[in-house]
Amino acid sequence: MSGNRAASLKDVAEAAGVSVTTVSRLLNGSLQLPLDTKERIEKAIRDLRYQPNPHARRLSRGRSETIGLVVPDIANPFFATFVAAVEQEADRRGLALSLHVTLNRPGREVSYVTALARNHVDGLIFVTNHPDDGELGALINQTGKVVIVDEDVPSAMVPKLFCDNEEGGYLAGRHLADHGHRRVVYIGGPKDMISTRRRSSGLERALMERGGAFEVTRYEGSFTVEFGRQAAHRFIDEGKQATGIFASSDEIAIGLIEVLLAEGVSIPGEVSVIGFDDVSPLHLFAPPLTAIRQPVRALGERALALLLETNWQEPESLHSEELLPVEIVVRNSVAPPAKNKKQRR
Repeated sequence: MSGNRAASLKDVAEAAGVSVTTVSRLLNGSLQLPLDTKERIEKAIRDLRYQPNPHARRLSRGRSETIGLVVPDIANPFFATFVAAVEQEADRRGLALSLHVTLNRPGREVSYVTALARNHVDGLIFVTNHPDDGELGALINQTGKVVIVDEDVPSAMVPKLFCDNEEGGYLAGRHLADHGHRRVVYIGGPKDMISTRRRSSGLERALMERGGAFEVTRYEGSFTVEFGRQAAHRFIDEGKQATGIFASSDEIAIGLIEVLLAEGVSIPGEVSVIGFDDVSPLHLFAPPLTAIRQPVRALGERALALLLETNWQEPESLHSEELLPVEIVVRNSVAPPAKNKKQRR
């Protein structure tokens, strides 16, 4: 064997006096050999400094030991934290991760799901951030071994993992109601998204439980800083008499507070604000922002576990929906409504 050429499986087999198939099956754990034969092969591996091809070994077992992960964005702290959690859990389990970022474009989502279905991945964790017209759901159903996380693809008949969005809305509404707020602005993402609907529903349920008249004004658009800014300008320009605002993502809250403070609107003196996610450093805001905290790291860890635990041969196990609990983190952005609110332009 040339000193410049890496040893091959055939070289090991010849040195040990066995077949290539025997060496391959020993390495992938599918064959038990007599001790002396095993020792000869292991000695040949050491002497020749043979380095097994991990990809080839995985394929020989019918698995790639690679998980696909599709997310809309990695600049957003929520998705960055989620990706990091999945990566760490995959590493702990000895798996590789294939990450694909869609920029939240339906065409890119379809192309990634199609490509991943044809490649050697053992399953797919999929996150979208916009409504589906049915095309994506149909493709996911054809692909199989997909877990949908964070936002729903309604027509997809696969396991789904969400945080408890309705409970989050309820906790926000109860906190506002306990401080005397009955007129509330809800700033959400796209109106057809499961998170938008459920957070709004929870908010209303909490206000209703407290009894008496209440009013919820909805601004629905996208989970972005820019939409938070737009919502803040709309709130000011329309002269809304709401005394509380529920911003349903960190990004929305950041844009909202930026404009409110620039326009001289006091928080919580003039309007109370509650956020959602609590992934960004909301405790550093002035004032520190009360928020509903999603367990983002637990979401990533559980997503991978659910993908690996699901019995894909049993149809009943494919129609599951699992919710992770949320909590409210109380800081200083909520106070009772001011008795004499100054007029907004």
